Amino acid sequence: MASTYIQGVQLRLVLELGADEEGKMQYRSKNYNNIKQEATAEQLFAVAQAITALQTLPLNTIEKNDSFILGE
Repeated sequence: MASTYIQGVQLRLVLELGADEEGKMQYRSKNYNNIKQEATAEQLFAVAQAITALQTLPLNTIEKNDSFILGE
């Protein structure tokens, strides 16, 4: 029977660069790796807001990405 094993957790902040010449919104993402697996959504949100306060670009979204290994 297959199982999943967590490999890593990443926090991604998606920042707005502004619109291009066609009016389409442009984005840039900042990735933070080696996030503790036990970190709660509230903790990650607080950290993301603290980091965003240091950025010059406005925040669009906050993402938490978990990667898993499938095995037996």
